[in-house]
Amino acid sequence: MRLPLSSGKGWSHRVLKPELLETAGRALAEKNLHDMARINQWFGPHRALLRVIKDLVSPQEQFSLLDVGAGSGDMGNCILKRFRHARVVSLDRRSIHLHNAQSPRVAADAFQLPFSSRAFDFVLCSSLLHHFPDSEVIKLAAELRRVARRALIVLDLERHPLAYSFLPMTKRLFGWSPLTVHDGPVSVAAAFRPAELAALVRAAGAGADSTIVRRHRPWFRISAVVWTRSAEKAEQNAARAENTSHRRMVSSAAG
Repeated sequence: MRLPLSSGKGWSHRVLKPELLETAGRALAEKNLHDMARINQWFGPHRALLRVIKDLVSPQEQFSLLDVGAGSGDMGNCILKRFRHARVVSLDRRSIHLHNAQSPRVAADAFQLPFSSRAFDFVLCSSLLHHFPDSEVIKLAAELRRVARRALIVLDLERHPLAYSFLPMTKRLFGWSPLTVHDGPVSVAAAFRPAELAALVRAAGAGADSTIVRRHRPWFRISAVVWTRSAEKAEQNAARAENTSHRRMVSSAAG
């Protein structure tokens, strides 16, 4: 797969190709997941995740989070280190990917999650949606929203020529595994532009007013926070209560 290094032709649409990690044995998978954890720690995903989470909860708040496509669990660990009262459940389709993830661990299909509706405060989906064509992204986002009580948090790659070239250009410097060097550009070619991701999650049932999409530069990551209807209603009720209280105070002062 060859794409031009300019930001124009060749980058106007997603290009999906198979990734080696999906069928890799345990040894090769662990090397790749170790590389991914280093990338997440050094090159932006942990920072982007914490930026998003800090806008949603306070440091001492108790909350539950389902990490879908958790892999080695490094994103969940990032949350647990900063939010001591969080409870994180790690889920991945392949049990061998979860070998180093924190417990509890669940091997299951993300399209048919083995949880009741609104089972978790938040559902995190990091670097997963780009593996699927648009029609399946919509179905998956809808299923992830189903088990989120407060919000679905999506963090994924931004399709860009610099991101596409990064791993091949730095493989000797950082010692990335051959699987990582292969799958990285494939993932970027299949990734999203911010408007594309916003349109897909809205097609899954999210309203325009309930979706916040951000670009995280220079890391070439995109985040989307998709509020659930119950969370939207709670915010609306809180706003109404605040407005009512304010009017009463004004009325009392005037009297």
